[in-house]
Amino acid sequence: MMYEFVEVGKAKELLKSLSIPRKSKKVNIQESLGKFTSSPVVSPMAVPSFDNSGMDGYAISWSDQGESRKVVDVIQAGASPDFELPKGCAVRIFTGAPVPKGADTVIQQELVNRVGEVIFFEAEQVSLGMNVRKAGAQCQLGEIVIPSQTQITPGTIGLLASLGILEVEVFESPKVGIILTGDEIIEIGNPLRPGQIYNANGPSLQAFLEKLGIEEIKIFKVKDEASEVTRVVREALNEVDVLLLTGGISVGDYDFVKGSLEENGVSQVFYKVKQRPGKPLFVGSMQEQLIFALPGNPASVLSCFIQYVKPILQEWMGNPEAWSGPVYLPISSDFTKKAPLTFFLKSKINQGKVEILPGQESFNLLPFGIADGLVEIPQDQEHVEEGSLVAFYSW
Repeated sequence: MMYEFVEVGKAKELLKSLSIPRKSKKVNIQESLGKFTSSPVVSPMAVPSFDNSGMDGYAISWSDQGESRKVVDVIQAGASPDFELPKGCAVRIFTGAPVPKGADTVIQQELVNRVGEVIFFEAEQVSLGMNVRKAGAQCQLGEIVIPSQTQITPGTIGLLASLGILEVEVFESPKVGIILTGDEIIEIGNPLRPGQIYNANGPSLQAFLEKLGIEEIKIFKVKDEASEVTRVVREALNEVDVLLLTGGISVGDYDFVKGSLEENGVSQVFYKVKQRPGKPLFVGSMQEQLIFALPGNPASVLSCFIQYVKPILQEWMGNPEAWSGPVYLPISSDFTKKAPLTFFLKSKINQGKVEILPGQESFNLLPFGIADGLVEIPQDQEHVEEGSLVAFYSW
């Protein structure tokens, strides 16, 4: 079923219902930062793998009688003691060192008075098993230590390394293509001629994609000719999983994108959203590929990307919070709108409040220079009073 002029909530429902063809791959843990695990990680060993001391002190048998022990040996971290502790004796032991057979308790050195080779202590300060880290206390062999769809942090990498795990299975990021339409668009570094503008959509979209962790990005430029748009769309669809187009999706004489997508077999999910900016947004699918035809104005492009493309890509890469929604913050001043559309407004957080920035026109990129994200004003709400909570979407 095709949808036209959908409300923002309906557009997101349709996107959430799409089937995402996730793939996984194994990567070295040093290349896994920020990715999401595609399956649970189980421990290949018990940790600790042996009983060891949690303190510098003296290892004893708690069942031995008396408040003194003769020190018969020293065990350092990394040692492999092959003896059993004699009855009534103790060994000097250091943090992380294996507790020898026959010992079950470590008295920290601060509680001990040593005279020559004999230690003295107060029995009431000692309890069975104190300062001994038992084998398997952290995790057992085969125990799940990292659930599926967990984002890998530096701490995660430390845990994996401590378990001797060199590779981890993660969700693979999709290959993303960007098609830039518009004969007026030229690349940075070239002099502007009358009627020309610099390419802002390409670099900003590429930056957002890289921030999300997209590893393969291919950029296509196409002339405003129907046959050329159709050809480049076909070429891009042969190479990418998700295709983004900017411009050419409205109803002007040189807007060829929608027709070119149809000619290439793309099925419409929805077209046009009751929002500002970014109303002429087209979303389509073809087999396991997704296509987003974004408006041409930079503010519209970035607003649509944040609201619709970003969560889809996050879901694709295994992020369980992809559609978690906004945070709610107090607005710093009154805001009024008249159009019965959902507004997405460039905004900045300042001292715990969110400020609607000046320059909200769809062509105006100035507020993007300092904005933290977008405030959403619902379609049926005309006025927001200062201090009221509003939905805020961060970059």
